[in-house]
Parts: sequence; structure tokens; C-alpha cells
Amino acid sequence: MSKGAVPIVIPAYEPGEELIRLVKELIEADAEPVIVVDDGSDPAKYGNIFDEARNLGAVILRNAVNMGKGRALKAAFNHCINEYDNLVGVVTADSDGQHSVKDICRCGEVLANNIKALILGVRDFEKPGIPARSVFGNKTTSRVMSLLLGLNISDTQTGLRGIGVDFMKYLLTEKGERFEFETNMLIATKEKDIKIIEVPVDTIYLEGNKSSHFNPLIDSFRIYAVFLKFVLSSLSSSLLDMLLFGFFCAIFVRFPVKSGYIMVSTILARVISATYNFFINYEIVFSGGKDRSKAAVSYFALAVVIMLLSGFFVTLGHGILPMLPEVCVKIIVDCVLFLLSFYAQREFVYK
Repeated sequence: MSKGAVPIVIPAYEPGEELIRLVKELIEADAEPVIVVDDGSDPAKYGNIFDEARNLGAVILRNAVNMGKGRALKAAFNHCINEYDNLVGVVTADSDGQHSVKDICRCGEVLANNIKALILGVRDFEKPGIPARSVFGNKTTSRVMSLLLGLNISDTQTGLRGIGVDFMKYLLTEKGERFEFETNMLIATKEKDIKIIEVPVDTIYLEGNKSSHFNPLIDSFRIYAVFLKFVLSSLSSSLLDMLLFGFFCAIFVRFPVKSGYIMVSTILARVISATYNFFINYEIVFSGGKDRSKAAVSYFALAVVIMLLSGFFVTLGHGILPMLPEVCVKIIVDCVLFLLSFYAQREFVYK
């Protein structure tokens, strides 16, 4: 597929005869080398399948126990990086026959011409005959990706991917041992400013995709847990902000200059909660990926803008609706400002 090596990596757990057929077709098409990772399948039941794949010419790597798709991919990445001096990257494909040899080779060719990009073989979910769980799971994850990360990806769960060698090395230390690793890979493209190229591929499902080990409930929870840290960070800092705001309002409402007590309370509460939120986001949510001083300057500049907007609109809202407690008005205002703050942090503060 290229002058350099572009191995085909196939993670497999309890595979069917589709794996043998795929390996055979890849070898016949000169799409070599083929690396199959046996992710802890029972040797008594599935050993013959891997033996047949080896006899066809595939390299077999084996995990002693089932460790998850993410770990299987990392094992293959590490093997390829150490084994092939002229490595361009790899193309990953599923073992259940979903990906045609033609599409696998095409993704390899696109990768060879775009080694700094992540290549995704994307399916058309508008076509008939696609299992409902695949349509629902993928569309839901795509919407979440777009909303939370600004990543517009039409097929977030595709296992057909072309990954350049530099990105492979980075992914060896990426978190995630199971299906969430593929989602973390997409998130990493945002963090590392890696271009995503989508390649339309045929949509093939055998017997309703019954051989897939992706559980739409359990594994979707694992995927969405990636975003849980940011949500918890925001909620905890918002709760702290609200408590401090109510506390300061109760104190400063007795001051002579009563018209300004809301703004004063907003500023004091926001300074404390913003400091807390910055360190939580930097150390835990975003893992300190950007220079702390630069991130701090950007974050607190944003915090000042959001703080002033909050104070202004809460004061305005309370003046229009004096029957509503200040805290209730603040909840409404800050829910709207949360979306603005999230977008600004995503695109500019932590990028």
C-alpha cells in the first residue's frame, strides 16, 4: 500500500470464521504484514482459529487474559514500532468481517499520504439494514462529541482507522484499556491538533452484528465517563460559588450601599470558586496539558468576563423580578453562562 510498512492490526476476542476469511483475503491482496492480537480467548475453543490465521501468514500476539480492545491495540502498536524500521503507521480493523479488504487498503493509502492525520473509515448510518444499537450508539456519541469537544465526526465508533507512527507512540501512554480507548484517541486529536480525515466505506453487518463484543449500555457508560470529570468539576465549583454567593449576600445586604451588594458578593464568590475550579481542571480534568501560567492567565481573564456578566445579569434580573431570590436568578443566568464558559475553555484556555 506504500513504500513504508503499514501493518494491518486486528484485535480479536473469541472470533469466528470471519477472522480467517479476512486474514486470507488480506494476504492474497498483499496487504501485509497482518498483526492479529488474541485478547485472551479460550485456547481450547478458539486456538484453532488463531492457528489457521498464523498458517495463512499473520503474526499472532496474545494476551494471557482478556484485557480489552484498548490494551490489545497498544500491544500491537508497541510490537510494530519495535519491529518495523520503515513503519509509516498502522490500519486497525475489526475481526468480525465488518470491513472489506478494499476499504482497509484504501485507508492505508490515505494514511500513507497523510501520515500526521488520523484516518477514519466511516459508515453511512442512513442506509437500511444497520442494527438499531449501532445507529443509536453512534449517533448519540457523535452528538456528545460535537457538543462537548467541537469534534464533528460522523462515525465515532468505527474500528477501521489509519494511525501514523508518531501518533501511535503518543497513544501508547493514552488512558483506556477497553472500548473507551478509541474515544480517548479521538479526544487526543483535539489536544494534539491532529487532523481527522474521513473515508467513506461499505457498511457490512453479518447476522445483525451478533459477534460484536461492544455492549451499548456498559461500554457507552465507559465512553461517557471520559466527560464525567469535567461535569463534576463544573458542578462542584458551581455549588461552591452558590454557597459563597448566598453567604456574602447575607453579609453585605446590611451595608449602606445596598444597590451594589450583589456585584460585591458575585466577585468574592467567583474569585474563590474560580481558583478552585482552575486547579481542579488543570490537574485532574485536563491533566496539565498546557503551560500552567499561560492557562492561568487565559482562565482568569475568562473568569473575570463571566463574573462581570453574571453580576450584571443577576442584578438586572433581580430588578425585573424582585420576587425571585437572588440565588434563583443567579442559577438561571449561570446556566446560560456555563455554555459560554465551556466553549471558551475548550477552544482557548486548554485547547
